[in-house]
Amino acid sequence: MHAKSNETELSLEVTGLNCAGCAGRAERALAGVEGVAEASVNLANSAAVVSGQADLDVMALRDALAQAGYPAGERVVDLDIDHLTCASCVGRVERALSAVPGVVSAEVNLAQEQAHVRYLSGAVRIEDLLKASDSAGYPAHRRGSAEDDTAAREAEKADEITALGRQVLLAAILTLPVFVIEMGGHMIPALHHWVARTIGTGNSHILQFVLTTLVLFGPGMRFYRLGLPALLRGAPDMNALVALGTAAAYGFSVVSTFAPGLLPAGTANVYYEAAAVIVTLILLGRWLEARAKGRTGAAIKALVGLQPKVALVVTGASAEERAVSDLKEGDHLRARPGERIAVDGVVLSGQSFVDESMISGEPVPVEKSEGAELSAGTINGSAVLDYRATHVGADTLLAQIIRMVEQAQGAKLPVQALVDRITLWFVPAVIVTALLTFVVWLLAGPAPALPFAIVAAVSVLIIACPCAMGLATPTSIMVGIGRAAQMGVLFRKGDALQRLQEARVVALDKTGTLTEGRPSLTLMRCVDGRDRAEVLPLVAAAEAQSEHPIARAIVAAVEGELPEAESVEAIPGFGLRAKVAGQDVLVGAKRLMEREGIDVSPFLEEAETLAGRGATVLYAAIDGASAALIAVTDPVKAGSRAAVAAMQAQGLKVAMLTGDGQATAKAIAADLGIDIVEANCLPADKVQAIQRLQGEHGTLAFVGDGINDAPALAAADVGLAIGTGTDVAIEAADVVLVSGDLRGVVNAFTVSRATLRNIRQNLGWAFGYNILLVPVAAGVLVPFGGPLLSPGLAAGAMALSSVFVLSNALRLRRLKSGIDEQKSDGAFTGSGELERKARA
Repeated sequence: MHAKSNETELSLEVTGLNCAGCAGRAERALAGVEGVAEASVNLANSAAVVSGQADLDVMALRDALAQAGYPAGERVVDLDIDHLTCASCVGRVERALSAVPGVVSAEVNLAQEQAHVRYLSGAVRIEDLLKASDSAGYPAHRRGSAEDDTAAREAEKADEITALGRQVLLAAILTLPVFVIEMGGHMIPALHHWVARTIGTGNSHILQFVLTTLVLFGPGMRFYRLGLPALLRGAPDMNALVALGTAAAYGFSVVSTFAPGLLPAGTANVYYEAAAVIVTLILLGRWLEARAKGRTGAAIKALVGLQPKVALVVTGASAEERAVSDLKEGDHLRARPGERIAVDGVVLSGQSFVDESMISGEPVPVEKSEGAELSAGTINGSAVLDYRATHVGADTLLAQIIRMVEQAQGAKLPVQALVDRITLWFVPAVIVTALLTFVVWLLAGPAPALPFAIVAAVSVLIIACPCAMGLATPTSIMVGIGRAAQMGVLFRKGDALQRLQEARVVALDKTGTLTEGRPSLTLMRCVDGRDRAEVLPLVAAAEAQSEHPIARAIVAAVEGELPEAESVEAIPGFGLRAKVAGQDVLVGAKRLMEREGIDVSPFLEEAETLAGRGATVLYAAIDGASAALIAVTDPVKAGSRAAVAAMQAQGLKVAMLTGDGQATAKAIAADLGIDIVEANCLPADKVQAIQRLQGEHGTLAFVGDGINDAPALAAADVGLAIGTGTDVAIEAADVVLVSGDLRGVVNAFTVSRATLRNIRQNLGWAFGYNILLVPVAAGVLVPFGGPLLSPGLAAGAMALSSVFVLSNALRLRRLKSGIDEQKSDGAFTGSGELERKARA
């Protein structure tokens, strides 16, 4: 997501999130901060994305989260500071570091020449701190390893999973005797008699009390520590439900054990096993959930793993290893055989082949020599390459891709709005339902009514699962978008994931999208009195300043130097005019010649024949008179036919929008099997064509790569830019196809549809589970001879519901390509490197 110049967008880590209600409350707390335009909190990755005014107060966001009970995550980093000589230096560095938005505190030690900085995780990049110190005149270097926030967060998650595992084991060891004594006694009469004869019923209850107390106030203390404050704030969450349910079962049991006279006769029963089993099973569910959550970010971890930690820096005649985080633009670096390229750069010397498959999908290594561009994370071949760093840190292409995927993963789809509205009231509604259940069974239940009412109410509190609702959408988004990135499809905007699966028609640009975008001049027919050697250099000189593929084809056909072109004027959708060697040169389509009143009738018959074969036909005029007919042929990309067929097989209408003439456009459309053809399209005409197609067919996706495509990409419901296209096209798109292969469009649709289908399955399970089982827990089946669900079974069902949702989302990791690559017309490998232009 890209903020405008007067806006900002930042990310924060949010702690203490346990269910969709927590995420909603944290979101509302952030949205209430002055200057915030929009806030989105993702339960699956515990991250918040906030956009608003450029001077947004980060500390106010931190305070709002803390007040809501969901503190922002904080990190600490130590920096080595150069040139520190006195106390005033210390003050200047501290002020510079503290001024970085998101820094909580900065302490500089003069004796150690170090800075200890505490900052909000996600809101600050280490590069921001280094630049702030450098700008103050004190160069800074990260101390120790070059691990970033992602690595630190992964370590924290691993520690959390380990701690949960220990708590589950401890709770299970303490709970097992309680369960065996109480439930075993119910199921096996002989065991009940043995306990009564050897231990004694009273002593048995005291033993259960001791063990259950250790469970609740040991491993289970987390539920009370988090749930009770939330309840007191009037914002109960999942922890509050568990705390209330276990406290009710435990409290009633304590009274039954130590003061049975306070209860009506015949009601002094104990439910220690229910409280202990509830805590154990829900901790088990949390542990399984945490492990599954860790796998949802596997794609990001794989991308981060491609970033080298150290680089070989060449200084004079020597070379030394240096942390990648300490590199600067302009550094002279060296890549030895088999090493990953440390940062983006340009080759200074050497010749080698570089494996760029991690970015382009192209399995064949690309030859690199002096002047060639390199991307961070790609693998050098068998020869040494010296290169100059052009982009470092967060500016490398790999870092941009990682950030793009992270932002898209944190997006909130429109379908989530319904979930948010429901979960806002879900936990309070469950508490009310539990109270009503208790009252109804207390008044109308079978004797003894009190324990019966308590069991039913506790079961209602425990079985309700807002976690499953909250995880249903974000986990599928995270896994789906991550899988898309592995398939060469980058969703720049997360909501495009939902809109893409709603599309009914796909409109495709021709040049560079359906075709290679590397056309060649195949024919130049000059009028009598002029020849190719005279006309071609003039036309090529006029076209030399254009980046259009056809212009490059004309320039490439000239041998030797071109004359100087002056007053070059591009005429969008028509062509261009220029002054070359004192002559007025006009190059463009037939409509340009007609507009300028130039007669091209001698060429029309041959032009029609050429267009019918799929060639792009242009005309050249010199000093107001027709000079030549030019034919340029752009071969269709390998895979375009298969991609069009695959899109049609998915029920999509396929349209082609092109500036070419009707005959050329129809010839290419017939060759590829395209349904709808819109020819002679100026940029504005493409927008009108898109609007017309939207009116006829519904939601539309447009695929393009050129500057002329930017308006169409913006006008479409979903814009997909070919990754090898121009800056403007990529900036206007919602989705970027990294490899430049049109079959990436098929994969984008495949991922979109599979992800939304997965979300619907998750939501169906989450809502269906609660709608069906909460009434069962309340005892609606009892009057009809059905069972009353025990709190222990309720806890198990609740724990498994979240695990089911996460496991279902993880199936997307195995999603296959939407096109049969073996049977398609060309291997699905992409068209080469993703150029620096793909920075979005």
